[in-house]
Amino acid sequence: MNQIHPTALIDKNARLGNNIIVEPFAIINGNVEIGDDCVIGPGAVVYDGARIGNRVTIHQNASISHVPQHMKYNNEETFCYIGDDTTIHEFVTIHRGTVDTGKTTLGKNVLMMAYSHVAHDCRIGDNCIIANASQLGGFTELDEWVIVGGSVPIHQFTKIGKHVMIGAGCGIGKDIPPYILVAEDPPKYGGLNSVGLRRRGFTAEQINTIKNIYKIMYDSNLNVSQASERILIEFPEEPFAKEILQFIEKSHRGIVGK
Repeated sequence: MNQIHPTALIDKNARLGNNIIVEPFAIINGNVEIGDDCVIGPGAVVYDGARIGNRVTIHQNASISHVPQHMKYNNEETFCYIGDDTTIHEFVTIHRGTVDTGKTTLGKNVLMMAYSHVAHDCRIGDNCIIANASQLGGFTELDEWVIVGGSVPIHQFTKIGKHVMIGAGCGIGKDIPPYILVAEDPPKYGGLNSVGLRRRGFTAEQINTIKNIYKIMYDSNLNVSQASERILIEFPEEPFAKEILQFIEKSHRGIVGK
């Protein structure tokens, strides 16, 4: 049975699952789908295009699937997908996509802390954490298990690899390859995210292999192209090497330096 506070405003066309709690003064528009066991907090607004999974909690005064802050957006139908078991804290803002991709996507088990922002056409993978007041520009991509520290602005079109951890206050304007730490301002390569990898079940051998790959990339006094060639020679069949080099090859903004 759903628990809907009498002051909440829910469009008759909205599709709500089972065991939904909608708290005082929340607003849910018509072109919205919400799964089972969700909580919509007081004063939160869920706009058209929202597609919310199961067991999602949206805290007070959050704004979900609002129109993109994009000059070319002309009220086309686009979407904002929120994965299962995600938690969105107070005053978070998430905008739906533009016609370029048609959607903004948050994966499963994402934690959005207070005052953080996800712009149009972003893609956030599973198990990511976005700390307080961090701001993701349009078309930003985060792979799975990324942790973004507090008050981090991320430039539009930036790509961040899996298992990356970004320290608080870093202004991110370059792509960040997987498995590493980034800290300081301007941001720099800060070594491997070894603690995070161990917590997620990586073996000592795997961590050492990844560390040795990045020693060539960042500690060999070679440029990126030269380091990439060296990695191919020294790790010809290593899956981690292939993954890291593929990320670097596809980077349009260049990767963070040291």
